[in-house]
Amino acid sequence: MRRLLLYIIILTTGMIFLGRLFYLQILDDSFVARSEDNAVKVVYDYPQRGYIFDRNGKLLVSNQPSYDVMAIPRNVKAFDTAEFSRMLNISPEEIARRLDKAKIYSPRLPSIIVPQLTKSEYAYFQEKMRNYNGFYIQKRSLRDYQTQNGSNVLGYIAEVNKKTIEDNPYYISGDLIGKQGIEGYYEELLRGVKGVKYIQKDRFNRDIGAFKDGIFDTLPKKGKDLTITIDAELQAYGELLMENKWGGIVALEPSSGEILSLVTAPSYDPALLVGRKRSQNFTELYYDTIARPLYDRGLQAEYPPGSPFKTINALIALQEGVVTTHDRFYCSGGYVFGRGRKMGCHPHASPLDMIPGIAQSCNAYFANVYRRIIEKFPTPQEGVNVWSNHLKSFGLGNYLGSDLSTGRPGKIPDADYYNKIYNYPTYKWFSTATISNAIGQGEVLMTPIQLANMTATIANKGWFYTPHILKEIDGTPIKDKEFTVKKITTVEPRHFEPVIEGMHQVYKAGTASTLGVKGIEIAGKTGTAENFTRIGGKRVQLTDHSIFIAFAPVEDPKIAIAVFVENGYWGGRYAGRIAGLMIEKYLKGSITRTDMEKWILEHSLESEYMKPYSGESFRINQ
Repeated sequence: MRRLLLYIIILTTGMIFLGRLFYLQILDDSFVARSEDNAVKVVYDYPQRGYIFDRNGKLLVSNQPSYDVMAIPRNVKAFDTAEFSRMLNISPEEIARRLDKAKIYSPRLPSIIVPQLTKSEYAYFQEKMRNYNGFYIQKRSLRDYQTQNGSNVLGYIAEVNKKTIEDNPYYISGDLIGKQGIEGYYEELLRGVKGVKYIQKDRFNRDIGAFKDGIFDTLPKKGKDLTITIDAELQAYGELLMENKWGGIVALEPSSGEILSLVTAPSYDPALLVGRKRSQNFTELYYDTIARPLYDRGLQAEYPPGSPFKTINALIALQEGVVTTHDRFYCSGGYVFGRGRKMGCHPHASPLDMIPGIAQSCNAYFANVYRRIIEKFPTPQEGVNVWSNHLKSFGLGNYLGSDLSTGRPGKIPDADYYNKIYNYPTYKWFSTATISNAIGQGEVLMTPIQLANMTATIANKGWFYTPHILKEIDGTPIKDKEFTVKKITTVEPRHFEPVIEGMHQVYKAGTASTLGVKGIEIAGKTGTAENFTRIGGKRVQLTDHSIFIAFAPVEDPKIAIAVFVENGYWGGRYAGRIAGLMIEKYLKGSITRTDMEKWILEHSLESEYMKPYSGESFRINQ
């Protein structure tokens, strides 16, 4: 029995060894794969990135060839660094640093050593390639901008970082990826798909042809062409009008939510972020902390909305039934409340009902309207929450969810917010504690795109589509429900007519009566917002912001617009003129109000923006 057990153990052990040997020799190909990996070079064939067109088919972004010097560190042999340095205009020390970085990334995988050679550098280096084992040229494409405008809309492409490589296996070191704007948000559509070639190498590390006759090779797939909603001519004109000014312009098509123009000022030429100087140029733009050209004011800057906000207070009051269009309120130079506090107002006829109240932008009228909204309810907390919820139905108080790569939510306060401010219930607050909301000067903050969307919603009499910037993919219109489903406000359509007429009268007999455009019926609203900053720990009042909203034509609106000009004095001075010019440019294609155009182009606000840095004294608000 013992002898039998010994035979069984020996036989079993032998069978295990034989089975393992059979598996390693016949079935397992991992060592073959490793051997082939040692003898096969992988070369990526980068696709053409998708083109970008404006809404009228004008080409905005195409491609240009680029040549990167790549290296596989383990294959690099000793070479003439002095010659290499002269040819490619890079120091020997920098060459060594980049090779060390490539080794850390992977000694077996390719890394970029010198990116984006010019055509002449590429031609010269190509002749010398045989002297540099382990190096090769990788061809890819860079962006070629056919416009100097819309850098904030288009975005840019840059080399992927380590985190992106770790998070997404599609990318390897040296790949380019879209950043910001269209390039960033629609990266997966624009980038296409890389092709792959496997090159067989001999024992001397020389290329000897396609691995296994190229059966594993794949062809690159070009990125998809995108048509965006921007009107390139309108965008360029807006940027021209905003030269030497800071702020934002957002123009929408009310019937679709398509963004016609998205201007931020100051801006920069998108071509600055292409080529070997991209990093240097980006650094200069990034560290310009005064003008902040990388800051998209149209989407990110949160401002008090000023008097344009009165239109939405009028709508809420009508919906809540606390006023009629015929209720009249007196104004004697402003509205007195609290302990002798006064909200001032400019001279105009008195008393006023709703339509002239909007046209003349009467602060006293809207202070009364706001108080009636809040005081309709048993407590101011309930009143403020009802008011706040109406505002949020217009898309305010949150980032609108558009297909833009950045944005800010603004601020729409509610009862919880004010309870914290006033330490309720220790301090009992009333409607007058929040009375500045009546004229858009309270705690409410809005971005230009939110204000433009509010204007489009008024033009549509109570509904809007989420603002968006993509129109077509390879010629096929988008069908994303996010951008094709109507959002309905809490205000009934019947209440919009008197507010629209009030805005129409702004141009006929109100605060914008000198800004009209012949042949175009425009509804608008001027606005002026106080502007504060902190200097040396003190609250300092700077020149007021200029704000204007408008849509046109009044019947069947084709464009809705919001203009913010920082430190622009008052609504009609800068923003009102710019809004009228933009509307005429879009609807007519040319300008008849050359007087307004000349004035805007000849006036600069640079001196206003430099005041905080010039030592000039200001009004100090303790």
